[in-house]
Amino acid sequence: MVLLATISGLHYLTTTQHDEAHDIYRRLYYIPIVLGGMWFALRGGVSTALVASVIYMPHVLYQWNHSPEIQLEQYLEIVLYNVIGFLTGFLTKRERDQQLRYKKTAEHLDESYRTLRKQADQIIEIEEQLRRADRLSALGELSAGMAHEIRNPLGAIRGTAEILREDVAKDDPKYEFAEILIREVERLNGVLEDFLRFARPAPIEPGFFQLNLLVREVLDLVRQQASNSHVELNFKAGEIDEIPGQAEQIRQALLNLILNALQAMPDGGRLTVATRLVDNQARIVVADSGQGIAEEDRQRIFNPFVTTRSEGTGLGLAITQRIVQGHSGHIELVSRPGAGATFTVCLPAG
Repeated sequence: MVLLATISGLHYLTTTQHDEAHDIYRRLYYIPIVLGGMWFALRGGVSTALVASVIYMPHVLYQWNHSPEIQLEQYLEIVLYNVIGFLTGFLTKRERDQQLRYKKTAEHLDESYRTLRKQADQIIEIEEQLRRADRLSALGELSAGMAHEIRNPLGAIRGTAEILREDVAKDDPKYEFAEILIREVERLNGVLEDFLRFARPAPIEPGFFQLNLLVREVLDLVRQQASNSHVELNFKAGEIDEIPGQAEQIRQALLNLILNALQAMPDGGRLTVATRLVDNQARIVVADSGQGIAEEDRQRIFNPFVTTRSEGTGLGLAITQRIVQGHSGHIELVSRPGAGATFTVCLPAG
């Protein structure tokens, strides 16, 4: 509007003797007309052209009535104002509509891509679960055979070792050999138990338990081992009522995590266990000050038979994850080499 008023002022303040100046002024009207069309599309272009025509018309009628041939040319210019205003606004509107269509198409393609990506991830996850199920099925058959073929000889070996120990004085070196034999049989039997527990997990019986009480009981079980390893135990209990689940299985899962943490601190350290309630989710945090877990190991730490220690079956965390997932929960892991590891067990609170 300011530009229109300025151009019109030049027209009305300039005498008709300066016809070359008027030729320039009337063509300056195209600038606000085109800008109006570009800024406000069809409505802006047509409106600006009409305003320019209305403002310019009295100048043509009253100041150029003495020159009919020039007056006709100016009338044609007024028609061109409206044509240019309409075309500029129309083309701008079409361009904006086209850009809007492109934007909607791009958003639709992006949404389709995200959907396909999500479906592809789900397919990969399902395939991995199927492969895992195949491995577990084979492991279950293997475990059944192991239970029969290994446990019976183990029982016979243990019984024989106990008989030999009873017939030997405690200060005799053979007594110590018998003790070693019994301990190794117990260790081998524990390995077998891990196989069986992982391959054939016990069904979850519905029930409720006090989470903080269960954590305290587990810490009491490992307190002596922690003291022997010079590990300081800390428990930060949150305000959590009873939660659904099978207490024995959660106790086993928590015990596995705490024992792993203690084994990660052979030279002492600090182990902190905390419970909290977040978004109707009970969380058990087990944080140690050990050496941490390398990135390549974090990617496969919950796979069966994967261990970072020279001893062990690599089934402890796999069993823990199986138990937690069986309770409709999940485990989160945060760790950096040299900065300890933090496992967070997330379970439904209701």
